[in-house]
Amino acid sequence: MSSITATYQRLSSSKSFMKRFSIVVRLIIAVILIVFAVFPVLWILSASLDPTGSLGQQTLIPRNASLKNFYDYWWVNPELYPFRTWWWNSIKVAAISTVLSISITTMAAYAFSRLRFAGRVTMLKGILLIQVFPNLLALVSIYLLIQQVGDIIPGLGLNTHAGLILVYLGGSMGMNIWLMKGFLDTIPRAIDESAMVDGATNFQIFTQLLLPLLRPILVVIGILSFIGTYGDFVLARVLLKSTDQFTLMVGLQIFTAGQFSKNWGAFSAGALLGALPIMVIYLALQDQIAGGLTQGAVKE
Repeated sequence: MSSITATYQRLSSSKSFMKRFSIVVRLIIAVILIVFAVFPVLWILSASLDPTGSLGQQTLIPRNASLKNFYDYWWVNPELYPFRTWWWNSIKVAAISTVLSISITTMAAYAFSRLRFAGRVTMLKGILLIQVFPNLLALVSIYLLIQQVGDIIPGLGLNTHAGLILVYLGGSMGMNIWLMKGFLDTIPRAIDESAMVDGATNFQIFTQLLLPLLRPILVVIGILSFIGTYGDFVLARVLLKSTDQFTLMVGLQIFTAGQFSKNWGAFSAGALLGALPIMVIYLALQDQIAGGLTQGAVKE
C-alpha cells in the first residue's frame, strides 16, 4: 500500500508541476505577443510627441515632448496641413462605399441563398475564383478603365471620389457575398415557407423577416468594409491626383516623400489621429463583431 501511495503522490505532484509549467509558458508567450503588438504603437506615439520630427535620435521617451505636431494639424497652417480635409475625404469615401456595398451584397446574397436559377453555382464559383487573385494584379486595368469611364462621365473618372468608390465596391463584393450567404444559409427556410403560406412576397420576406435577423453579419461586413476602404493607400494613390481630393492615407504620404524633408512627427501625429475612428468602432462594436463571425461560420 505504501508503494502505491507513493506512486500516486509522485504522479499527482508531476501533474501539478506540468500544469504550473504550462501556465508559466503561456504567460510568457502572452507577454511576448503583447510587447510585440504594443511596441510599434508606443514608438509612433513617441514620434508624434517629438517636436524635431526626426527618427534619427528617436527614443521611447522623447526629450522636450510636446503636442506641437497635433496642434499644427488642427489649428496652424491648414493649407500646409489639410488634415481635416483628408480625414473627411476618407470618412466620406469609406462610409458611402460601405453603405452601397452592404445594400448590394445583402440583395445578392439573398438571391444566391434563397432563389434557384440557372448559373447560380457557376456564378458563385466565379466570384470565389476572382477573389483568389490579388487586387494589385488588376491595378493597371483599373486605372485604364476609370480613365476611359471618365472620358464619358467625368464625375466617375480619375481624381474623383465617385470613381474610387466604384472601384472599392467591385473589390469588396466577392468575399462579402460569400460571408452573407453563409449566414443566410443558417436561417431556417421554414420562416420563408410560413410567410409564403400567408401570402408574403419574396421582397416582403427579405425586408420584414430576414433583414432584422441579419443584423450581426451586417455589422461585421460594414465594419470590415469601412476599415478596408478607410485604410487603403494603393488604389487611392493611383486614382487620386490633387491634394484636396486625397484621402488620409495618401495625404500622410506627403510627409515622408522627400529625401531630405521627411517629417516623421507630423506623419505619426496624423496616423494616431486617423486611427481614432477605427478604435472607437472596434471598442463600441467588438461584441457584435465576434458574434456575427461566429454565427455565420457554422451551417446548421
